[in-house]
Amino acid sequence: MRVKKYSIYQAKSILEKTIADSTHILTEISFIVLRIELYNGVEGESYLLSFQYSPGAITGSLKDHGEMIIGEPINEIGKVFKNFDRSNEYFGIEGVNRWAQSAFNIAMWDAWGKILKQPIWKIFGYYGRKVSIYGSGGWLSYTPEELIDEVTGYKSRGFKSVKIKVGSPDWKTDLERLKMVRHAIGNDINIMIDANQGMDVSSALQLAKAVQGLNIYWFEEPVLHTDYDGFQALKRQTGISLAFGEREYNTVSLRELLLRNAIDIWQPDILRIGGVEEWRNSAALAGSFNVPVLPHFYKDYDVPLLCTIPNGKGAESFDWIDKLIDFPMAIEKGMASPSERPGWGFRFKDNCLNSL
Repeated sequence: MRVKKYSIYQAKSILEKTIADSTHILTEISFIVLRIELYNGVEGESYLLSFQYSPGAITGSLKDHGEMIIGEPINEIGKVFKNFDRSNEYFGIEGVNRWAQSAFNIAMWDAWGKILKQPIWKIFGYYGRKVSIYGSGGWLSYTPEELIDEVTGYKSRGFKSVKIKVGSPDWKTDLERLKMVRHAIGNDINIMIDANQGMDVSSALQLAKAVQGLNIYWFEEPVLHTDYDGFQALKRQTGISLAFGEREYNTVSLRELLLRNAIDIWQPDILRIGGVEEWRNSAALAGSFNVPVLPHFYKDYDVPLLCTIPNGKGAESFDWIDKLIDFPMAIEKGMASPSERPGWGFRFKDNCLNSL
């Protein structure tokens, strides 16, 4: 049960036109896929969302970590993680090294689940078998017609919540877009807004006050994720529910906002936070303050893990990998179900991969 070799690939989803939020312009939807193979022939797989950013850096870090993992027992996942930490300390544990470290962690859990012949959520034990899921998108680059088409499409598929990007140069533009969305989908669908850290406190305060009549479920990353006082001011002055977490490589900012009573929803990104164990540790910290967990992007990993924690609230849905994998996640009437297959329960199709 030791690691024999690893392989790195790239996969791309079709992107018909450039999309943008308040801080990024995205020209491609690409993924780095990692596979590890054991001497007994079992494979483990993971992937990370890379867009067009730093392909050489992340591939190089994955190769560095791959050389360290050769020969390691697959069931010593925690030990391997600590070995990575010690090696990465010199150039930095956070950043691109953390992504690579997490990718191997997730792949090891996939292989371990296959050896045990159990899905991840059954290995940990579970609280439930279904997870609420929301439709994400609402890009600032969308025309009004494209925006309405997306949110009404989510509603027609049975989704009960949608998330819209905000952070336009003038917050009044965001307000008008949100009014259109509310009118189009009615009052029985939750609307969340996401500024991707692209607003200053003043603009975020004005938008939060202006949308009070639109029944906004939460305001995500309204300002820089380390602006603890800004989060606290927004909470105290508007009462709007605040969400954050996707940019965190540890739980320092989570702790600071919890102590300030300035966060309502924790959104860990499993690749940034450090993989399975660190994801669960962060969820436990949030749970100790009665804060629910609604993670960032990776529904195929998050839904199984959300089933294993008492404060798992829901997951984010994009369809970007669904045509690239063999078993897309089952979603019905706004609820996602974890796979019954061993490990994470899915694999990227070989014909969608290019070796790196």
